[in-house]
Amino acid sequence: MTSLRNAVFFAMAGGALAMPRGTDASNPSWYKYVRSPASSTVVPARIVAGQTKGNVANADGLITGKGPTVLNRPSKSDPAPSIVVDFGQNVVGLLGISFAGSKNGTDALPGLKLAFSESMQFLGDSSDFTRSYNAGGDQKITDGTDHIAVANAPYQWRDHFGCAHDGKVCSDGLHGFRYVRITLDAIDKDAPYTSAAGSVSIASVDLEWSGYLGTPDTFTGWFECSDKDLTQWWYDGVYTVDMGTDLFLANETEPRGASSPTLEGKQVLFDGAKRDRDPYVGDLAVASLTSYLSHAFSESTRNVLEDLALHQRSDGWIPPASINSYTLPLFDYPLWWVVCSVDYVLYTGDKDYAAKHWGVLTKALDGYYTQYISKDTGLLVKAGSMGYGDYAFLPRSGPITYYNALYIHALRYAADLSKSLNMDASISEKWQARAQSLSDALQKHNLDSSVGAFYDGGPCPGQPEGTYCNVHAQDGNSIAILAGVTNAAASQKILDYWNKAAKQPYGNAFYDSTVLSPGDHFSERVYAFISYFELAARMSTKDRAESGFEELRRLYGWMASHDPQITMWEGIGPGGSLYEGGFTSLAHGWSTGVVPILSNFVLGVKPLAPGFSEWQVCPIVDAGGLTWAKGRVPTPNGGIDVSWNKNSSRSAIAFTMTITAPKGTKGKVCVPTFGKKQSDVRVNGKKIEGSGIVAVILDGGSPHVISVASS
Repeated sequence: MTSLRNAVFFAMAGGALAMPRGTDASNPSWYKYVRSPASSTVVPARIVAGQTKGNVANADGLITGKGPTVLNRPSKSDPAPSIVVDFGQNVVGLLGISFAGSKNGTDALPGLKLAFSESMQFLGDSSDFTRSYNAGGDQKITDGTDHIAVANAPYQWRDHFGCAHDGKVCSDGLHGFRYVRITLDAIDKDAPYTSAAGSVSIASVDLEWSGYLGTPDTFTGWFECSDKDLTQWWYDGVYTVDMGTDLFLANETEPRGASSPTLEGKQVLFDGAKRDRDPYVGDLAVASLTSYLSHAFSESTRNVLEDLALHQRSDGWIPPASINSYTLPLFDYPLWWVVCSVDYVLYTGDKDYAAKHWGVLTKALDGYYTQYISKDTGLLVKAGSMGYGDYAFLPRSGPITYYNALYIHALRYAADLSKSLNMDASISEKWQARAQSLSDALQKHNLDSSVGAFYDGGPCPGQPEGTYCNVHAQDGNSIAILAGVTNAAASQKILDYWNKAAKQPYGNAFYDSTVLSPGDHFSERVYAFISYFELAARMSTKDRAESGFEELRRLYGWMASHDPQITMWEGIGPGGSLYEGGFTSLAHGWSTGVVPILSNFVLGVKPLAPGFSEWQVCPIVDAGGLTWAKGRVPTPNGGIDVSWNKNSSRSAIAFTMTITAPKGTKGKVCVPTFGKKQSDVRVNGKKIEGSGIVAVILDGGSPHVISVASS
């Protein structure tokens, strides 16, 4: 197993196992922001001060290499000695310990217990999360700690899944964590193989990295701007997805019926690095974009999408993941499969995938969801008796705005792709017409004119079906904007309302009330996953980009400044807490929307046709306080390079943008106006005549310089 993983990731990383982080003539300035380990062997950063307990000699020895660290416990009645090792940032893989030897306190070998955590807050005597917590039967092998019977002679131990002795001295194997507590102790279950007394000498500790090794040379896309925090968060998002890009292996994935022979040994994008280690298609709506924009590594996404397509149900429903043997009942995830499939084709140009799975896409859009469209209202309705949940397992039913807006988005997105693929025009026309009908019905029935935002769309608890609860949700309102349900004025009202009703110091909440589930603090809970769509809506709506940057800084600034820092959280709870305590995943790919926001909106690069054969560059240059940005967006035929610079004075603005795209492609470039009269617009030095110029069409192949002088 180990050799397979190392061989795969060595090839993915181009054979490079170490790269410098400094900047010099040969290293671009963005290299210093990359968070990846320099090699697949990761060493810890420090021993956590104040956490060393009991009889421990030379606690820093395993960090400095100057003599072993020795944990000594003459008898069980003595305090259990322990240390806490900090890897400096969240990591994922198999812990390794090089033992310099041990001495028995009894006839049994001295035992060690290992407890892992992504944060110091939830680091206790047991792990914040370990695979056995979700396991049953012979998969549940630990009580929350991994156990070692330390041999007397020096040797190297690696934390593989399994038990040393017929259900005794067991370890769960792979972990996502920043901190590990090492304690000289034993449990009764492990008798007679381990003892709580003795002496253990540790020469060193390391980690065998399991995720994508995203060293600087693996980046085919990159980003940098005048705000160092925004730049760093872009690379932090990439690192978060790298942690969750891994081989699907039965003993390292989610144990709740998720093991799948059709995925075994394949590269996938996991839900989270620590949990749930299963590929969920909704997460790919953000995580895959981060992957495409940084490493152009699409194999992990295609493997997941194709596997779920293989398990489509006869009525058109597509499972969200392999968990529960592909039966977890989520109502929204078949639509995310459609959206992610269109994304995949646009970013990779893989038309063979589109041809192979077009029937799956059609069956989902035309088969599964059409049966739930109400003849009375024209809206998609989820009956309360269905027992289906969604990305947050929310207790809602009825003509929910989110489900309808996502259906509209999927229909229009698929319709546009069908045109790009030169399919029968009637396909696009049919889906566009259905989307428009749903859009009209959504505005007629679900819009709350008193606040200018859409109702969530279902009843309050205890109310009969068909009534509307006075509550609004971030998901439906944001996606309705992106799906083109609203015009600019209506979009502005929604976004302004949401900033008033849902603003928190750590982002914008996903509900404006707790009425649906009072104990779950919906009006204080923030999901970076759904916040991505609100951020994209703000960046796409006239005069609302500034509020998008403000929300972006609140959301990602909070996660970056709280333990474990760097990686991005599954969800944020009241007061900025971990919304599910230690169970919360703190390295979750669906929360990395900062990457596509900065690449798609600040650089402004988006695909308009499969493989970026047609593209647009429409950067946001008049918001966020930025004075320059530069970067590359990967495409199948090479990168699209964009750099822009803005110099402003009280009376004038001078703006320059340079764009280079692959030969044989073409694109639309938006020309910024800065709210001023354009006095001079030039492309490669040639003045473009006319007033009110907003866009130019350029061919790929050679650099194009656009300059704007506004007064």
